[in-house]
Amino acid sequence: MASTMHDVAKLAGVSIKTVSNVINDYQYLKPETRQKVLDAIERLGYRPNLSARGLRSGRTGVISLIIPTITNAYFAELADEVMRAADAKGLSVIIEQSNGDRDRELSLLTGPRTSMIDGILYSVLGLREEEAHLLANIDTPIVLLGDRIFNGPTDHVAMQNSASTRAATAYLLSLGRKRVVAFGAHSGEVIGSAGLRLDGYREALAEARVAFDPSLVIEVYEWFRSDGARAMRALLDSGVAFDGIVAFNDLIGLGAMRVMQEAGIRIPEDVAVVGFDDIDETRYSLPSLTTINPGKDEIARVAVQFLQERIAQGAHAIAPREYLAAFSLVERESTAVAS
Repeated sequence: MASTMHDVAKLAGVSIKTVSNVINDYQYLKPETRQKVLDAIERLGYRPNLSARGLRSGRTGVISLIIPTITNAYFAELADEVMRAADAKGLSVIIEQSNGDRDRELSLLTGPRTSMIDGILYSVLGLREEEAHLLANIDTPIVLLGDRIFNGPTDHVAMQNSASTRAATAYLLSLGRKRVVAFGAHSGEVIGSAGLRLDGYREALAEARVAFDPSLVIEVYEWFRSDGARAMRALLDSGVAFDGIVAFNDLIGLGAMRVMQEAGIRIPEDVAVVGFDDIDETRYSLPSLTTINPGKDEIARVAVQFLQERIAQGAHAIAPREYLAAFSLVERESTAVAS
């Protein structure tokens, strides 16, 4: 038989109200009292009834994470970080896939399932910058992720796309690479990961007084391994010379590396490669992939914290905040020529 709140209160020697305050993270409790209740909860294996809790408090202890797809390794790992950060706050996470479709994103933000959640972490892909006003009238607390909407009506937590890609490009130039490919561009994109990363690439060239060569900007519209492999085959067929690659995500970088190795191109002796995202696979590829760590753990931790604050104070009670996570360049074998 499942344990009840009464059982927890009896074991901890406190009132049912005190148990409720601990479960709902009430701040003004003595640490020793809180610990007694937590110990009793763990010993009994007690799990709060979220439906009943929601009826009493108006909250369920559940948040939603809307991402384009779980099949992309970056979003899968981001979801893992969000679940860890939420669990540390006593929150559960429902993962929703939007497939980057604008109408589905809006449906997930406003549909009937929002009655089951306290707040939403929303990785924007389909909705555009000029449509940010559509978020202003949504009563569910929202924190935005990603690179589509800046200066919107709520908090935004993102990575430093331009600065980090500028650092990756500058790093390859510092190694003596003369013709560095920007691999993963989207034609005409300004706001969005590809557009911002191309900006960083161009900034690094300008700082190093290296002329921009459009033939070294390679468009890859989908960012999976197969797309990177296909784009690399086309690049090799074109005959364009290059000795470095800044891949706009790790997956297309890994796909490109496979095709180059099949063609007899040595990495990094002939071509040095830097990826972006620091997904787990990059540690185990042959060669292991130098990459940008964009701060997934920090993005998740800050986003969950911001959302919890909005849930507590009201969806529109806090002025919108912009937060950019720190990044780092992780050097591995794809750029390190053995002495």
